[in-house]
Amino acid sequence: MTRTSRLQADAVTVGYGGDPVVRDLTLRIPDGRVTTIVGPNGCGKSTLLRTLARLLRPTGGRVLLDGEPIGDVATREIARRLSLLPQSPLAPDGLLVRDLVARGRHPHQRWFSQWSREDQAVVEAALELTDTTALRGRPLDQLSGGQRQRAWIAMTLAQDTDLMLLDEPTTYLVLAHQVEVLDLVTRLNRERGRTVAMVLHDLNLAARYSDVIVVMKDGVIVTQGTPGAVLTTGLLADVFGLDADVLDDPRTGLPIVVPNSSATPVPAPL
Repeated sequence: MTRTSRLQADAVTVGYGGDPVVRDLTLRIPDGRVTTIVGPNGCGKSTLLRTLARLLRPTGGRVLLDGEPIGDVATREIARRLSLLPQSPLAPDGLLVRDLVARGRHPHQRWFSQWSREDQAVVEAALELTDTTALRGRPLDQLSGGQRQRAWIAMTLAQDTDLMLLDEPTTYLVLAHQVEVLDLVTRLNRERGRTVAMVLHDLNLAARYSDVIVVMKDGVIVTQGTPGAVLTTGLLADVFGLDADVLDDPRTGLPIVVPNSSATPVPAPL
């Protein structure tokens, strides 16, 4: 059965002034699923995500949001339907977590109707869901990497959109914090019905946390599907130039990528 898609790219071409970074690309983000875009550095992953969020305008093709060209949708209306967490987001020094999360309510406010009880309730729920309630009074720049990323996700949640785009949400985080953030993303999808599209570099994390993996190379989609169908030794060699075995996780049955090394093992000194 074909799943519906509120957000899709149809024959999109986009770049930054020179040769296109993304070329004639068509993609539908399945509703109610976690979709992860992977591929080598410079293949166009983040460019595609930014185009889906209307931060970049295609030179060819179009992005559709709820069936209409996203370029025809008012900016405030887009922010009510779709939220984006960019790479390495920036905030003013000393900004408190509660004030950061409150910024997520801006698209829902009008000059004649400012902060409301509903706004406060949504912010409180976002803090609770991301386990940041105890951090609400702390400056963002004094938090650990995992805490900080959860605070940014809380702000994204406060926008109260069904569509969430996350651009490398685990970058610069240690493994424990990466798992912490992606566990949260899974809960948002499974328990709150959020549709998620994200970019990740780590193939094993993509396999563990994705319903659909989209593989890109040189600005086009090579393949897409479930982790088990997509992550093969042949694909890893062709797309990533990686000699690796793909094993089944004995606990989950999901694929695990195990790179092979041509180096001769050196015995440890006695």
